Amino acid sequence: MDLSDPTAIGYPVVFLGVLVGSLVPVVPTGAVVGAAAAIAVSTGRLSLLLVLLVSVAGALIGDLVTFGVARAGSAAAQRWVARGQSPERLEEVRGRFATRGGLLVVIGRLVPAGRIPVLLAAGALDYPWRRLVPAALLACVLWALAYALLGVVSGGLSDSPVVATLVATALVLAVAAIGALVSRSRKART
Repeated sequence: MDLSDPTAIGYPVVFLGVLVGSLVPVVPTGAVVGAAAAIAVSTGRLSLLLVLLVSVAGALIGDLVTFGVARAGSAAAQRWVARGQSPERLEEVRGRFATRGGLLVVIGRLVPAGRIPVLLAAGALDYPWRRLVPAALLACVLWALAYALLGVVSGGLSDSPVVATLVATALVLAVAAIGALVSRSRKART
């Protein structure tokens, strides 16, 4: 294996970066996808389609593991979800998952810092696997497409993979920061 060839290490790095970041939110997974897409567009050494597929796979596995852990440890997860909530509020949330759980999973994946609380709540509230998996798959596809698009835009701005990667990372972090500010602002109003 030639480790200097981006195609030899690129896909495993993207997969593991997204998977680890989906399980432990210390890796900026959107930046990983955006940077890989920028490299794919600016060098042609990676396939954009494979970057998307690997990103979706890593994100989906991470989301299913997060949900599964919450579901398996449902007593602890239920205590976490219930902390500071009235029984009426918990029933309201349970009702929202019953009627719009798939939408909540998709939105949770796309909103900065929304994925883990939504997946933990879904697991704690016994949201069914058969409904979670298709919603999580759709969410991961939309998420990967959004961040890859940022990478494609930045990769189209420069033929240099280093510049394209830096621009993609900056764009992803800017979008995440704006999303977090909007989310915080909305919470403050309610």
